[in-house]
Amino acid sequence: MSEAEDGELRALQAALAAEHAAVYGYGVVGGRIDESRRTQARAAYDAHRARRDALVREVRDLGGEPVAAAGGYALPFPVTDSTTAVRLAAELEERVAGVYSDLVRAAGGGLRGTAAAALREAAVRAVRWRGGSVAFPGLAERAATNPGPETATPPASAPLSAP
Repeated sequence: MSEAEDGELRALQAALAAEHAAVYGYGVVGGRIDESRRTQARAAYDAHRARRDALVREVRDLGGEPVAAAGGYALPFPVTDSTTAVRLAAELEERVAGVYSDLVRAAGGGLRGTAAAALREAAVRAVRWRGGSVAFPGLAERAATNPGPETATPPASAPLSAP
């Protein structure tokens, strides 16, 4: 496997780990969200499940063994009501966008386009949850913590941390 392919596989694995965490996180969101936003939460949950499943196939296509989901994840803050559930949903999307920005940098061809689409979708969902946006979703928060896909590792990129 070439160095570029290895970097692409690492970035794919990080994106897969992020999607596992997002699926878990949306399970928490769904348990606390108001009825008025439950459809939005369900749509996001379904989108992350679909992305997760597609990433599993991509990792296997590159000859890798897909990272497994953790049994549980430590949330970044207590989720006790609808307000904190909305905050968690926005946080999940922002962190997933960051991981996809790494994949955009590492990937080539069709995978780069797929990663860019996933980044865009996560950024749009984050705006819907938070009610505001940033100029370059997924990039600002990555710059200080992740110098590039060559040195990135999946645990550093995961939106939620496994206990």
